[in-house]
Amino acid sequence: MKIEAIQSSGLAQPLGLDKTKTVTNSEGPSFSEILAANLAKVDELQKQSDAARMQLLTGQAPDLHTVMIIGEKANLALQLTVQIRNKVIEAYQEIMRMQV
Repeated sequence: MKIEAIQSSGLAQPLGLDKTKTVTNSEGPSFSEILAANLAKVDELQKQSDAARMQLLTGQAPDLHTVMIIGEKANLALQLTVQIRNKVIEAYQEIMRMQV
């Protein structure tokens, strides 16, 4: 089959952006808002963990099990935040290595 036949059949149409469509950012929160909200949640989990440990040390905590669960939630949230930060830095460095 010749190239002209493929082009005339409509199977090989060039892919391009439609210049008439515009993207609006009015839908949903921005990336920075999502990031700030999630960082606030991680901070709150860390504060809850610290408070639970202080209650355990002063004898006010109901049981060690609950304190450990709260501590692990805070630890996992912090580890996830660090991994996300590492991926963002890695992506930024990769973009900076690209030649234009």
